[in-house]
Amino acid sequence: MHAHAARRFRDADGVAPKTAKFDFWSAMADLGRLVLRSGAPNLRLRIAAALGLVFIGKLASVWAPLALGDAVNTLAPAASGTLGRGFIAGALAFAGLSLIAACAPYARDVVFTRVSQSTMARAAVETFQHALSLSLDFHQSKQMGSLSRVIDRGSRATDFLIRSVVFNIGPTAVELVLAVTVMAVRFDWRFALVALASVLIYVVVTFKITDWRLSHRRALNEADARTAGLAVDALINYETVKTFGADRRVVAGYAEAMDEYVDASVQANSSLNLLNASQSVILNLGLAVMTVMAGLAVMEGRMQVGEVVAAVLLLRGLYQPLGMLGFNYREIRQAFIDMEQMVELTEVQPEISDTPDSRDLPPASGQGAAVTFEHVHFRHDARSLGLRDVSFAALPGQTVALVGPSGAGKTTAVRLAMRLIDPQEGRVLIDGVDMRRVKLDALRRAVALVPQDVALFNDTLYRNIAFARPDAPPEAVRAAAEAAELGDFIDSLPNGMSTRVGERGLKLSGGERQRVGIARALLADPRLLILDEATSALDGPTEAAIQETLRRARAGRTTLVIAHRLSTIVDADQILVLRRGRIVERGTHEELLDKGGEYAALWRRQTRAA
Repeated sequence: MHAHAARRFRDADGVAPKTAKFDFWSAMADLGRLVLRSGAPNLRLRIAAALGLVFIGKLASVWAPLALGDAVNTLAPAASGTLGRGFIAGALAFAGLSLIAACAPYARDVVFTRVSQSTMARAAVETFQHALSLSLDFHQSKQMGSLSRVIDRGSRATDFLIRSVVFNIGPTAVELVLAVTVMAVRFDWRFALVALASVLIYVVVTFKITDWRLSHRRALNEADARTAGLAVDALINYETVKTFGADRRVVAGYAEAMDEYVDASVQANSSLNLLNASQSVILNLGLAVMTVMAGLAVMEGRMQVGEVVAAVLLLRGLYQPLGMLGFNYREIRQAFIDMEQMVELTEVQPEISDTPDSRDLPPASGQGAAVTFEHVHFRHDARSLGLRDVSFAALPGQTVALVGPSGAGKTTAVRLAMRLIDPQEGRVLIDGVDMRRVKLDALRRAVALVPQDVALFNDTLYRNIAFARPDAPPEAVRAAAEAAELGDFIDSLPNGMSTRVGERGLKLSGGERQRVGIARALLADPRLLILDEATSALDGPTEAAIQETLRRARAGRTTLVIAHRLSTIVDADQILVLRRGRIVERGTHEELLDKGGEYAALWRRQTRAA
């Protein structure tokens, strides 16, 4: 189930596909369950009050024309030249009922807005939380930005569906039933037939033309996405555009995309005008037929003038909420698709999760964690290589380095050590416990990573360092910064720790970003510190300074290092040489040089290049 849901989710592109289908009642059941989980105060009372106000409003809108019709009937014949009490009472009743019909939706919104907004928030939070729990493979295979769009559109769709389906389309259907019943009982069954026929024809024509317009709307959306994408891409790559003098070429491409957008917009607007014209013809024809029939009935003595007024007002009251049916139909359909994509996302089951017997780690020894790989196998879906029968042990306080060519399995080993993935065979233990039996929260607190490219949030230095432990006192955050040798740099900034680092930390140099990553890892105070080529992208002097910082950071904890430059791991307690997913050599730096194998050959190449 979860693989199928994941595949359907990954195929979603945010635009309703031509074959998109949805189960209305299943979607409404999902929406109902969301509403009941919304946590809004006095939820059931608010739901009952909102539905009651809807029914009262529609009942008043049907009753009001009847009151005015009865009032008009008291005017014929006019014997005294003054308004009778019957007319005044009927007119006041009409005004009062019309006021109730107009104000009931406002009162309903006051009562129910808290529920609809709480439902939207609950949907967003639940989906966001679930997305964060999904596997690394899922996040690596998704399209950039699609996950955020699914969460945003899906949560907003819940609010739109509540307002449009529950409190617009549904009440309109109730009003249609009431009005048709009144016409058949009070006036003439043929009046009810005309009203029902005109509404049904209106609905069918609106749905057909709206479905036909979907291709035009899709073309407009695609053209809009192309123009926005070209603009954003050019602005993000401003330096590249300027470097190659591509201003005119980029602007020409943007102008061409805008021309396509104009053509698509004209086509979409023309089809919209056709829809509006067709709707107007159907409604006015229905009104004309009803008026003529009522006039003939008056001439034949079967109806009074007031009843004509009531019948016409009833029909116009039915027509009023139909004006936005085409828009609502298209948006409701898209909202169902958006919500369905959100529900499908929540049906994707996380591959890494706590089990019923998960437990906390044993108390920390203060020397670091014992990490053991026992006959670990892992094969990626996207390629044949992974890890094959890998076994090694990192004792508390030791530094174990992984070296080897690209694709040898180094990153896979790190992801297994962090339990971002689980071994397909064998097991990974931390402090004697299989990682699959350790609570994820406890494991995440015990492991910290300093990657090659440290990703920072567009926030302050303080918040980026404290992200590892938000409850840490300011003194601890500052101490971590000092340990990462950021103290002088922070003191040189006008805003100190309150300095914002920019998108992904781009206001900082590569070395400064690495030091922030190290400070963040130190603040977490992990048992296992993982350094994933943490200095390979830095220049020589900066790398040497960062390496000295990392040596101090490794004190008192177990460290797993992925190394590109062998000079950074000569002091490692154990070096594992990986090739095609297997450990082909292991030992200290001196031992591996004495063996004269792959490590020694790589060392000679790097020292010769230096």
